[in-house]
Amino acid sequence: MHFNILLLILSLFFTTSCQTGKLTPLASLPAGLKEISAIEKTQNSNMLWVIEDAGNKNNLYGLDTKVKVEKNLEIENVQNIDWEDLTSDTDGNIYIGDFGNNSKKRKNFAIYKVSHPENAEGSSVTAEVITFKLPKDMKSEDFESFFLYNGNFYMFSKDHKKCELIKVPNQVGDHVATYISEVKLKGKNTKVTSADISDDGKTVVLLNHERLWKLTDFTADDFLSGTIESQTFEHKSQKEGINFISSNKVLITDEQTKNEGGNLYSFNLD
Repeated sequence: MHFNILLLILSLFFTTSCQTGKLTPLASLPAGLKEISAIEKTQNSNMLWVIEDAGNKNNLYGLDTKVKVEKNLEIENVQNIDWEDLTSDTDGNIYIGDFGNNSKKRKNFAIYKVSHPENAEGSSVTAEVITFKLPKDMKSEDFESFFLYNGNFYMFSKDHKKCELIKVPNQVGDHVATYISEVKLKGKNTKVTSADISDDGKTVVLLNHERLWKLTDFTADDFLSGTIESQTFEHKSQKEGINFISSNKVLITDEQTKNEGGNLYSFNLD
């Protein structure tokens, strides 16, 4: 990810030096998008892409450098069962993770590929569809986080007891996910709501309402096998989106609930 988007936002919107814990507020998110569940910036655009989760429109939104909606694209050939996270590839394509599963009864999951959304003409596009099921010996789990790395999508389960890691190939069609590993994350609330990997592939971050976990020194693609450091925000809100913008800095979004949230933040990794 490129650092210039942060500099643009800072220069336009960040007019005070206040911080909320270690989170630096950058801007308010569009008021009409109260349940933003992900944030992603592609390599070919300064737009920040966001979605909303279950119960909202089948739309992908591109925010400009003033954090206003510049692109509003309906994905006309799919349904928002429970859109939870975004990732992108080096060509600038966006992938929507439709794998939320609060009831833990879902058997079929999907990822939608939107090609070069910044170049879309009109207000609707179609997506290529990647579907997958879980391995036979794995119970149905809720997923809210993923990223794309070396041709595979990596998903982390959302659970208060353990976090399970699976992968699915970035290929249109039907797949069975591959189980990689699991770990018990420390803390009372350990539900992972978003994830990302740095451009150099050396650092993974997992997001939670209260903290993030920084994963380093892992073996191959078993991202849960290495060092796991917890970094607390000192600020609890419904944080749902995270995206690297440099090797040690991320953008974070939280949902708007009552009188809190609905903001874009930056956060420096220790």
